[in-house]
Amino acid sequence: MKRFILFILVSLITVVPMSAFAGDAGPAAPTASIGLTASNIWMMVATFLVFIMHLGFASLEAGLTRSKNTVNILFKNTLIPAIGLLTYAWFGFNLMYPGTFNGFLGFAGFGLPFPTVAGGFLDLSYNEGYTYWTDFLFQGMFAATAATIVSGAVAERIKLHSFIVFSAVFVGLVYPVVGSWKWGGGWLDSMGFYDFAGSTLVHSVGGWGALIGAIMLGARKGKYVDGKIKPIPGHSMPLATIGVFLLWLGWFGFNGGSVLSADPALVSLTLVTTCIAAAAGIVGAMAATWTISKKPDLSMVLNGCLAGLVGITAGADQMGLGSAFWIGLIAGGLVVVSVMAIDKVKIDDPVGAISVHLVCGIWGTLAVGLFGSMAGAKQFYIQLVGIGAYGIATAAAALIIFSIVKATMGLRVSEEEEYEGLDVGEHGLEAYPDLQLRPAAKGSGI
Repeated sequence: MKRFILFILVSLITVVPMSAFAGDAGPAAPTASIGLTASNIWMMVATFLVFIMHLGFASLEAGLTRSKNTVNILFKNTLIPAIGLLTYAWFGFNLMYPGTFNGFLGFAGFGLPFPTVAGGFLDLSYNEGYTYWTDFLFQGMFAATAATIVSGAVAERIKLHSFIVFSAVFVGLVYPVVGSWKWGGGWLDSMGFYDFAGSTLVHSVGGWGALIGAIMLGARKGKYVDGKIKPIPGHSMPLATIGVFLLWLGWFGFNGGSVLSADPALVSLTLVTTCIAAAAGIVGAMAATWTISKKPDLSMVLNGCLAGLVGITAGADQMGLGSAFWIGLIAGGLVVVSVMAIDKVKIDDPVGAISVHLVCGIWGTLAVGLFGSMAGAKQFYIQLVGIGAYGIATAAAALIIFSIVKATMGLRVSEEEEYEGLDVGEHGLEAYPDLQLRPAAKGSGI
């Protein structure tokens, strides 16, 4: 009996799936070469890796902020990919990839096409290596990342519903429109601007939003007292460290998937330069913080890793190992100096998002004109033009959105809610109900 059951199971596994494509079972299913199938599988794996970056951002942001705001931060980082995917499916994808357009703004219509063989959307030859649906999902994961960057810079004092509205507009409209200028074949792409995986298109775009949001919100209570900077340490360095390693893992998909095929040589090179830059970023941040502060700061070193990753992202496929090392090393030192400089001008960024994503995103984009196979004065100038265009457009858009939200809904939670914690005030929950510490007094910074 056992052998008979085993025979039936094996038959179902091997025979039934094959029969579904035979005889009069319906339209012939699309076929693909081994190479095309491998590319599509790799793109899906890369999509999964980029997806896990959202857990990395959530862990990092929660770890570098106070325990009384953990639920709020986890909630935002759960909602962001949902908002990103839904808006991207409804209209964002068709704003970013509108086909033939004037180079500045185009729209291919609402929604995604129904999947039919006749329509070609199941054809693996789409875009020479992966399906339409793989393309949408991969790009959709990128879209949500921009709003995640903003979340860290405005943490611990922004109203939840205000952040949700900002994120929906920023991810749904701003990111796709400016993204079309390069990745959608727009005017910057025609000019020769290069951004392989998004040092500017993803990280700096999010960074500009983060900068505007942090300025408009103002600093957390107790951060700057009597002209002095009072550190407000995060509640869990282990959680922050886990977050960074999850992000590093996700970057294998972020950069490796941006090859847009399973090309063994190019994917391998991209992954190696990505890791070399991350490692160099750690060393650069360690050296900088040890020199300046006389002690090695773990939070700075963690941001140094991310700085190296952001820095190499614009040109990961164009660099040799030496170039990747210097890009990452400089990014690691740069992020330390930037965090300190931003603190001195009293812009409160709890997780260093502005320094990591905006400052190092700009550096990485410029590095394409300084290092690697595309280096040259002309390319450096083009990179500058692209950085300026994205900076002006994104900062202006973020300012308009935040201003409208502030005028209609308000941006900042009440002083009492900030002291009590957003977990209780916004959600009625606590992440650590048995361990939660209450602030001793206003202005304590707890």
